[in-house]
Amino acid sequence: MDPLAGHRPQHDPRSHGILVTATTRLAITVGQSARARHETAIGLQSVEPVDTAADPSLGAERCQALALAVRTLLEKLSPCERAVYVLREAFDYPYREIAGLLALSEVNARQLVTRARRHLSGEQRRPVRPDEHQRLLDAFVAAAQTGNVATLEQLLAADVAGCGEAAHPACAA
Repeated sequence: MDPLAGHRPQHDPRSHGILVTATTRLAITVGQSARARHETAIGLQSVEPVDTAADPSLGAERCQALALAVRTLLEKLSPCERAVYVLREAFDYPYREIAGLLALSEVNARQLVTRARRHLSGEQRRPVRPDEHQRLLDAFVAAAQTGNVATLEQLLAADVAGCGEAAHPACAA
């Protein structure tokens, strides 16, 4: 069974723009966290957009990098940190819009991104259920390929609302 089935990039280069940018940013973050642990991240040297139609293996590598990046987000970040980080870093949302979507103050949104960056470079990890990983990966890929981020926004907002402030005090405004 192919865990990335249905997530292969389309051969239309225009549909790759958002996915390439998002994957690159997330892969760089994973690479930076690997350097912080004195490990070597292979394959992060080229951050230029690449035509995956010419070499399908590049598309597969990008899908694997994206799957690893999403798993890392789930392992290392609270739902609040993850929501703010993904919207800001992968989709370049302004802090004001993130704050409005997640019912946070703008200052808290900025602080959550800072904490997320720190946690991504740390060692602490939590177990991730495969269905949880697949759900976020599917929503992220769909948003990146289509440019319609509404479903991803709803998923992230529901995760934030479902965690409650008691479980994640960092979410408190």
